[in-house]
Amino acid sequence: MEDSESQLNSTPNLNASTAPQKVEVVVQNPNAQGEINITAELAIFVLRIGFCLMMIHHGLEKFQDPEGFAEFVVGPYLGFLPGNPVIWTYAAAATQIICPIGLAIGFFARISALGLLSTMVFAVYFHLIDTGLEGFPFAVVESHNYTFELSAVYAAIAFYFACAGPGRLSAFRKTNTITYYPKADN
Repeated sequence: MEDSESQLNSTPNLNASTAPQKVEVVVQNPNAQGEINITAELAIFVLRIGFCLMMIHHGLEKFQDPEGFAEFVVGPYLGFLPGNPVIWTYAAAATQIICPIGLAIGFFARISALGLLSTMVFAVYFHLIDTGLEGFPFAVVESHNYTFELSAVYAAIAFYFACAGPGRLSAFRKTNTITYYPKADN
């Protein structure tokens, strides 16, 4: 009897030489037992691919004439950036080509979306400095679109994917498994 009480009251002796065990926690997905909303997933997929194609187009435009973009956009409006404006043009162009590829296939999708969001924030800033708010939100402008409007919509889409991820229809989707190694008490 005394032996069984000592076993109950004793704490396990963790030896520093033994590695802690791997623990996996599976976070239940709210849709795990229910249906997948395929219409919503297809809409997210179409939005993601369409957005990525437009971003690649804008990146290729910058590679087409980097000196012109640097001279007329980066230099005069983003002069607070350190270094040569042509370097920043190449960085924006590369971001607008590499990040959409990652986002489109779902590889580092949130980081890719964050890179695209950063370029779009600079684009919105450029347009606001260049033309101002143009009477936003109630004015009807001559071109029927605010100059910053497209960049702001792109920024909102990139923000969505940075927060929500690429959706279920991607090559590298999230698995809902968290792996950690608990600390051993010494």
